[in-house]
Formats: sequence, structure tokens, C-alpha cells
Amino acid sequence: MMLIRYLSQIGKYFLMWKEIFRKQTKWSVMKNLIFKEIDELIIDSLGIVAFISLFVGGVVAIQTALNLDNPLIPKNLIGYATRESVILEFSPTFISIIMAGKMGSFITSSIGSMRVTEQIDALEVMGINSLNYLVFPKLIAILLYPFV
Repeated sequence: MMLIRYLSQIGKYFLMWKEIFRKQTKWSVMKNLIFKEIDELIIDSLGIVAFISLFVGGVVAIQTALNLDNPLIPKNLIGYATRESVILEFSPTFISIIMAGKMGSFITSSIGSMRVTEQIDALEVMGINSLNYLVFPKLIAILLYPFV
């Protein structure tokens, strides 16, 4: 029974992908939607990423200073060690977690509020493929995230 439900969900997922590419929106409209989503999803997230990264760097610097008891390593290298560890190890992980949470909640809330206010139904009535119009620009913006 669990396998049937699992396969049914996978089937619905692929049917959704088929619907996204069924009737394409004009490129001039889609280009503007993609740029809008890049601005809302990525550019607007830089502030919260910088804010959280500031505190992560502070905590790492304090912990490094408190735990570094080696007399051969001078205290003025703590900042350098913090920078190296934060940039190389912590930043990709924290940025990924922060962006996944922010993007997921933003996309869910925006599409949910559009469903409640019947904006998605209005798109369908106008003959616009709502999945292509709403989901496709968000997917492209997320795919372009590492390069922006």
C-alpha cells in the first residue's frame, strides 16, 4: 500500500513537470518574470545572509580564541584562522541552509496566498498556463542562484 502511494506521488510529480512545459509563455514576458524572481529570491536574501554570517563569524572567532592555548601560535592569527575556516567550511553550509529556508518559505507563502486570493484561478480562466507562469521562473532563478 505504501509503495502504491509512493509511486502515485512520483507520477503526479512528473505530470506536473509535463504541465510546466505544455504551453510556454512568451519569452518577453518570461524574461521579466525570471528577473523579478531573481531579485525577490536571491538579491533580497543577501541582507539576512550577511546578518547571520556576521554572528557566525563572531562565534567562531570567540571559540577559536578561547580554545587556542598553544604558545607557538600568536593571538593575532585568530582572525586569519577564523576567516579561513568560515570561508572554506562554514559559509557554503550556512548559506545553503539559510537560502533553502528563505526560498522555500517565500515560494510556499507566495503561491499559497495566490491560491487563497484566487489569482491562480484567474490565470487559468485567462488561458495562461499557471504552472509555467508561476513555477518555471522560480525554478530558473534557483538554478541561476550559484552564478548570481
